[in-house]
Amino acid sequence: MSDNKKRPNPVDVHVGARIRLRRNMIGLSQEKLGDSLGITFQQIQKYEKGMNRVGASRLQAIGNVLNVPVTFFFDDMPGQDDKPKGFDEESETTYVVGLLNSSEGIQLARAFAKITDAKVRRKILDLVRTLGLEED
Repeated sequence: MSDNKKRPNPVDVHVGARIRLRRNMIGLSQEKLGDSLGITFQQIQKYEKGMNRVGASRLQAIGNVLNVPVTFFFDDMPGQDDKPKGFDEESETTYVVGLLNSSEGIQLARAFAKITDAKVRRKILDLVRTLGLEED
């Protein structure tokens, strides 16, 4: 038995990660998303991990529930030809998606978005940059 048979397709993994990203951004549980689609939360888990491929009509329905166009799920796809050349955007995108798939990342993004004072946001950004450099 080959290991390739068990590995999810990278496109399915990316689409699943984008589903999870958006679901977390709006604070919707896997169970609530599944209920609104008439499927189980386990099926949502399989989609999000890329274990099961999301069909076109189901992806459209997910987009409707999450209030995003279907194209959202393909944004920042690794290997896209229309990426700007000259720098590695793929690794940064992967990092950001990973951060926003974590509980802390979602909480940080939500709290930061609520700060209305631009000067305060800049100071927080400077602090985070400084703290990040200390750990390197």
